[in-house]
Amino acid sequence: MESRLRIVQAMEEIVPEGSSQPSQWRLRAARHSPEPFDSEKLPPILVSEIRRFLRVANELERESPRAAYLCRFHAFEKIHTMDQNSSGRGVRQLKTSLLQRLERDEEVTKLLRLQKSDARELEYLYLKKKSENALEIAFVLMEVLKAVSFTDGHEQFLPAGGDIKEKSESYSPYNILPFDSGDSQNAIMLLPEIEASISAIRNVRGLPSIENSCETGLPLDLLYWLQNLFGFQTGSVSNQREHLVLLLANMHVRQNPKPALATKLDDRAVDELMGKLFRNYRNWCKFLGRKCNFWLPSVKQEIQQHKILYIALYLLIWGEASNLRLMPECLCYIFHHMAYELYGVLSSAVSLNTGKKVVPAYGGQNESFLRNVVTPIYKVIYEEAQKNKNGVSDHSKWRNYDDLNEFFWSTNCFKLGWPLRLENDFFCTSFSSKQISTSKESPNETCEWKWLGKTNFVEVRSFWHLFRSFDRLWTFLLLALQMMTIMAWHELETPLELFDPEVFDGIMSIFVTNAILRFLQVVIDISLMWGARQNMEFSQRLRYLIKFLVALIWAITLPVSYATSQGSSVCSTMQFQSDAGNFCISLYLIFVLIYLISNFIGVALFFVPAVTHYIETSSWLACSIISWWTQSHLYVGRGMQEAQVSLLKYTIFWVILLSCKLLFSYHFQIKPLIEPTKHIMKVSINTYDWHEFFPEVQNNAGAILAVWAPILLVYVMDTQIWYSIFCAIFGGVCGIVRHLGEIRTAGMVRSRFYSFPSMFNGSFVAHPSQKKKGSIFKDILKNKVCKSTEAERDELPKFAHVWNQIIANFRSEDLISNREMDMMIMPLSSKFGGTSARWPLFLLAMKFSSAVNMARDYVGKHEKLSRKIKKDKYMFYAIKECYDTLKNVFNFLVVGDLDKRVLRALFDDIETSIRNSSTPIDFKLAELPVLIEKVIKMVEILVTVFENNQTRLDALIISFQGFLEFIINDMMVEGGRILDIIDSSYGQERGGDVSLMQHVSHMFKSDSRGFIVPFSQSDEGTRNSVLRFPLPDKGPLKDQQIKRLFLMLTVKEAALDIPANLEVRRRISFFATSLFMDMPPAPKVRNMLSLSIMTPYFLEEVKFSEDELRLSQDGGASILYYMQKIYPDEWKNLLERFNYNITDDDTRCWASFRGQTLSRTVRGMMYYRKALKLQAFLDICSNQDIAKGCIAIERDKNQKNSQNSLAAKLDALIDMKFTYIISCQMFGLQKAAGDSHAQDIIDLMSRYPSLRVAYIEEKEEIVDGKPHKVYSSVLIKAVNNLDQEVYRIKLPGPPIIGEGKPENQNHAIIFTRGEALQAIDMNQDNNFEEAYKMRNLLQEFIRHSGQPHPTILGLREHIFTGSISSLAGFMSYQETSFVTIGQRFLANPLRVRFHYGHPDLFDRIFHITQGGISKASKTINLSEGVFSGFNSILRQGHVTYHEYMQVGKGRDVGLNQISKFEAKLANGNDISLCCICLPIWTAISCFKWSGKGTYYRRSTAAH
Repeated sequence: MESRLRIVQAMEEIVPEGSSQPSQWRLRAARHSPEPFDSEKLPPILVSEIRRFLRVANELERESPRAAYLCRFHAFEKIHTMDQNSSGRGVRQLKTSLLQRLERDEEVTKLLRLQKSDARELEYLYLKKKSENALEIAFVLMEVLKAVSFTDGHEQFLPAGGDIKEKSESYSPYNILPFDSGDSQNAIMLLPEIEASISAIRNVRGLPSIENSCETGLPLDLLYWLQNLFGFQTGSVSNQREHLVLLLANMHVRQNPKPALATKLDDRAVDELMGKLFRNYRNWCKFLGRKCNFWLPSVKQEIQQHKILYIALYLLIWGEASNLRLMPECLCYIFHHMAYELYGVLSSAVSLNTGKKVVPAYGGQNESFLRNVVTPIYKVIYEEAQKNKNGVSDHSKWRNYDDLNEFFWSTNCFKLGWPLRLENDFFCTSFSSKQISTSKESPNETCEWKWLGKTNFVEVRSFWHLFRSFDRLWTFLLLALQMMTIMAWHELETPLELFDPEVFDGIMSIFVTNAILRFLQVVIDISLMWGARQNMEFSQRLRYLIKFLVALIWAITLPVSYATSQGSSVCSTMQFQSDAGNFCISLYLIFVLIYLISNFIGVALFFVPAVTHYIETSSWLACSIISWWTQSHLYVGRGMQEAQVSLLKYTIFWVILLSCKLLFSYHFQIKPLIEPTKHIMKVSINTYDWHEFFPEVQNNAGAILAVWAPILLVYVMDTQIWYSIFCAIFGGVCGIVRHLGEIRTAGMVRSRFYSFPSMFNGSFVAHPSQKKKGSIFKDILKNKVCKSTEAERDELPKFAHVWNQIIANFRSEDLISNREMDMMIMPLSSKFGGTSARWPLFLLAMKFSSAVNMARDYVGKHEKLSRKIKKDKYMFYAIKECYDTLKNVFNFLVVGDLDKRVLRALFDDIETSIRNSSTPIDFKLAELPVLIEKVIKMVEILVTVFENNQTRLDALIISFQGFLEFIINDMMVEGGRILDIIDSSYGQERGGDVSLMQHVSHMFKSDSRGFIVPFSQSDEGTRNSVLRFPLPDKGPLKDQQIKRLFLMLTVKEAALDIPANLEVRRRISFFATSLFMDMPPAPKVRNMLSLSIMTPYFLEEVKFSEDELRLSQDGGASILYYMQKIYPDEWKNLLERFNYNITDDDTRCWASFRGQTLSRTVRGMMYYRKALKLQAFLDICSNQDIAKGCIAIERDKNQKNSQNSLAAKLDALIDMKFTYIISCQMFGLQKAAGDSHAQDIIDLMSRYPSLRVAYIEEKEEIVDGKPHKVYSSVLIKAVNNLDQEVYRIKLPGPPIIGEGKPENQNHAIIFTRGEALQAIDMNQDNNFEEAYKMRNLLQEFIRHSGQPHPTILGLREHIFTGSISSLAGFMSYQETSFVTIGQRFLANPLRVRFHYGHPDLFDRIFHITQGGISKASKTINLSEGVFSGFNSILRQGHVTYHEYMQVGKGRDVGLNQISKFEAKLANGNDISLCCICLPIWTAISCFKWSGKGTYYRRSTAAH
């Protein structure tokens, strides 16, 4: 009661004086019109606690206004309890508006109460909602009932306490797996692999008990045990539990051979996951000389449990690490110590200091891990990032993510200790040193705290990076230039003249140049690393010093010895057959041989990459010494050698290319300049005056420089020209070999369509057993040469079903019209006989008319005509289908016995004539066109809609009679047998002689017994008993066969223009081409790798609003008008699809799907789910089931709404395999501000129920009377068109402290699932037919031939904005060139394709343990995505590229945006470490497409 009084007092303070209470309550009650209260626009601090009460109040408003009032009043009480002073942002406004609503409804709702008291009203509704299984509403009502009952003294209405607790647990929002929702019979929970994984993580047998563990009331499992041990957050534990179960389940189901017991987790699955997850940790321990803290028991039954504990521990650390996830070795350090503590607890070890059992350093208090481990390190990251000053500050003044992570690459990191010693210099972020206390217990003990600075590298803005990163390329070009100049100067004619003493001495001078360049390289190296000298290990400083001294010695020794060796008397005369001269062994030559020893060794090791890889990665002392000298002692950049075959391929390529380049340069650039140079040198300086520019000049060096400068510039640049030529030639050849461009036009699609089903069956249909090795030729022979008719018939339905889905998606996207869809569909039916699938009409229509014309003009034997027709498969199928359809339609329509006998005799005569090869003899084929016209007229009646069915019936009867009369009288040479049948029936009825054709006129007017009924007597009888007419409006007969027959007979030349839309033609051509390309065979969906899609979103357009569409932009046309002009056919198709009755929302969707909006991206990515569901259906269904469809199968089995239904099982399987997360970092603020974008995002989640949104919540909490900002990562889904929170994970601070996009991705990556990850931008799109290939593409991660498993799968992009403008078209062509020939050749044979496109697929487990899918340091990582490719290669990853699948991409189409994009390619894109560590030929390849190389090439080309 006191609480209620305080609330009332608060009301009086908030409500202004003078507010009046209405007196006529009953009148108001009668007029009461419930209005929902805005439950969505709430201050962030109140969302998690208050929103559910306001939402339930809105739902109950019409059913029980009083219960709605009580829910809102309870919400007001909670708001006031949480913030009594209304100090939070937006709290006072919410209190005021809510209080005004409560005052308005208080007395009115009392009169509308259904029960005697508020408690009884709530109890009644609670029991009702509980019985309806509306658990969320019931739980809220129960909480309100509890508050009302205790306040009013009606405790007897409360449910039992256990019931309250049970119900609170029975409704728990879940993401994919309903662990805590009580829904154990959910279809996904019944999957054997899920059951096995859940059983494994719930095996807590033998684990020591934990003191002060939290009582959750939920089933105890390994993750709850770790939570109680180390203090992880509940939301993070729930998130990682689902993550771990799905990973284990997917790996368990793929094991081969299959485990004996499907519901028991296979040890191989655990070992596979452990190997992938801890690959980086094992390498880190090996690098630092530490032993991995994996301690497994000797009891075999406990080994799996302990392995899962270590896996779960790492995932929990990673899931709660926030920005620390971008520092993978920091996570290794944390895991290393926590795993040791875990071992101590598991082994019940006793501490030597305390004599008690070992416990974790930070205990298991709530949020202990976040508060004590993550937050201190995060603060260092945050404070260092603030010193960046938005990119203005010098890089040497602050430490970025990589700098902080590199601290953990040395054993000095262990000085941090465990628990973390916060007085360590690592935590110092101030430039100036200061004294700090080393412990709280002894504040007088102090130490000097100083800023560590950079560890291994300092980013310096200098053009010298261009030389240092590619020093081997520049050295090669300069030495080659020097050598060619010397050769041309001496006018050599044969290679043997190189050994002429004078020439040889000149050529040997290249080593002097090389020594000087080497010295320059070392000097630049030291200058660039100078800022990190203080934090370098002594061995590294010693290395740089020795390198400097050695380079200096050689830079002095070689020039001096070369100068003194000229004319040396120590000679060994060696006479050559060409009499080239004497060969002298001088002191200089001896020095050169010594100088080249290391190069000889390097060349030898270059061709044995396995040995080099072992040396760089081995911990053996000798190998360590060699590695210490050859490269910096870095954790990354080791063991980057390619396989032997790959090395030979790109070496041969560059040798050939550079040989051609040097030959061309020698003969057409260098040699022609020698003679002019010699003449210029001989010209006297007195003959002309240079005083305008060089008044004191005494020689012609300026003239020589002016002559040579442009040639030297071309000499340096033309390597790119040669590369472009070779890339085009070899890339084109590779494309031809891989069947790229095999089908380019609609005509080629028609000509090759017959082979599509067999190719589709080989690539996209999952077969029971995988193909064995060495059976390629056998399979080709079987599929291409010896293919049987049965095999064709068996493979056709699945292809037809998928093809129909593709065409249906074209129609739903308004790319084709209804008529075009009818022309392109392949009907599937098990009724009316015939084949199970039929070819599309756009292939057959033209063929049928051609066959009619051929038969009309044909004179000769039947066999020759038959051969001509069968030679064209489509023509033969068109004739066969037309005949079968007519026969089926007649048999369906005709009811009378006489009519059936006549038709049966007619068709028997036709078929007998065909079997006897006597068709030209038995029929007058010249009359065939007239017969077809009559058939067309008859079929047109069947498909045309008349207002009067009797009119249609009469016209149909007349048409039938005319058809029969013509075929018997004018076409059949002998129609006597048919006339005899009619005559006999007529004679029985009338008993007289009547003209035979008069009998025909009475056909289809007979009754059901077959007797003729006079016209005067037959009107009523005919309608009721003669024909099955009118036809059913829906069904395969009218929808498929008759309409299809009509189109086949009437559409002729127009079939060549189908489809008319160019985009449809392009998509069909590319899909058809991909059928012939090399791709892994498709596994069953159950056995495929699991996939997640993630799209970062900031404030871009979600869906065009009505105002944006219709209002003019900058005085020009509106967006809608512009799109209607660009896509006129698609707008027309939209109107046709909705029968010219479209709504505003339909228009918004249509326009949004043609702009660069989030709606378009989401629709495209959700095609993956649609395709996977279709594939899962085809995996388990027979051809007969395919014809029925999923819904019909469920109807047959009475399982439509059951968890055992086919649809539920398919959804469960797809949920296990596919997830899609949108990382909308500003969603919380958008919703709180009432931004329409937030509602559009919720609408997207409602349209696609499996879509999830992750956002960063920023709210204020009152701590000690002061507002304190709290940040959380929140995952939501849509329920009843409202957002519902699934997981909430508190963050140590604001997560966006570097580049926004990668930080946005990093915060949401913890909610992704699966083994592969695709990071899609929000301006991308996808198509259903491309999404269908994802299952095959994922197999590339496990298909390899002598190569390491790829860590990134590259994909091509199609620029869909190319038709907007000429500039957009130029960008599209440029992009197409790069994503086809360019990336194809970079990937193979050059092996330097990194990550250039967002469609690329990441090996998710590899990358979450290696620093994520992008880097986020401010300014440095401007091109955030490309760094994931660099990082993957530096960490011994492998990148491949595949062109059989593509994803749509939108580009900015303005000149300024294009310019900015070009600038982005050349900034924030440093790959120095890659180029230094890679072999020379690979490094040269990097120069062509790196940021520096791109900038240099484009700048020089522009000038």
